[in-house]
Amino acid sequence: MRVTQSMLASNSLKNLSNSYSKLGKYQDQLATGKKISRPSDDPVVAIKGMFYRTNLTEVEQYQRNLNEAYTWMENSEAGIEHATQIVQRVRELLVQGNNESNSPEDLKSIGVEIAELKEDLMGVANTQVAGKYIFNGTETHSAPIQDPVSLDADGNYDYSMNKSKFGVEVSKGVQLQVNIDANNVFGKDIMNTLKDIEEALIDGSLHEDADSDGLRLGDDLLAKLDDHFGDLTAERSELGARYNRLELVESRLGDQEVIANRILSENEDVDIERVITDLTIQESIHRASLAVGSKIIQPTLIDFLR
Repeated sequence: MRVTQSMLASNSLKNLSNSYSKLGKYQDQLATGKKISRPSDDPVVAIKGMFYRTNLTEVEQYQRNLNEAYTWMENSEAGIEHATQIVQRVRELLVQGNNESNSPEDLKSIGVEIAELKEDLMGVANTQVAGKYIFNGTETHSAPIQDPVSLDADGNYDYSMNKSKFGVEVSKGVQLQVNIDANNVFGKDIMNTLKDIEEALIDGSLHEDADSDGLRLGDDLLAKLDDHFGDLTAERSELGARYNRLELVESRLGDQEVIANRILSENEDVDIERVITDLTIQESIHRASLAVGSKIIQPTLIDFLR
């Protein structure tokens, strides 16, 4: 096979072009820190990168959902704590009122304070977080206790609070309940008990018999109040158990985020030390190619006819 001068020159230019391409590739990798700059550089890396990035995005979204779940639970905990303090204070006042040494004016003063505590508890029941009522189940856009409060024919409170579970997705396919059964904390039963205590203190019937067994009304109301206190404690315990589970989910999501970032980095990020070494070697090869090319492209007859 006859090798001409033009063939030598063409091959030399082709090899120089490939050398420039490799230099450009290594320089791009150093500048971006990534193995590829376009999917066509390595389709396998590109496809895996899309999959890993999707997983990381899901984990980040679940972590944002956790923030919402924490907000609901912590505000619910604060509401239960406030209700507990009110019930404890009402119990103290009721025990004080049960003492027959109080004058009618003293009992009325105690009744007025209990009325204010009852109104405060109703206000807490309508707590809003980010524009949503957190104590009305899934009906988050309507207040659980309307103004004016619904009353039955006997003048007792007659309203119902939504008990449906409000869930937040904290992991793939996992919904965690973040609300409480507000009927155990702000329901009509506890409000009617507070209302009965208030009225018994104001009208002076606190020391009268509640039934034929001779049980005083004050003692009967005290027993009902203790039952409500038990409901508050049980609801708080259940919320605490779910809060502990939420913390476990948060820890697991944190581990998943670390792993996802590591895998994504291993798939896409370059080994800087190796790229610098490869670039240095390629620069040496390129210089050698230039030197060889200058010898291959020899002077022609035209150069002597100038």
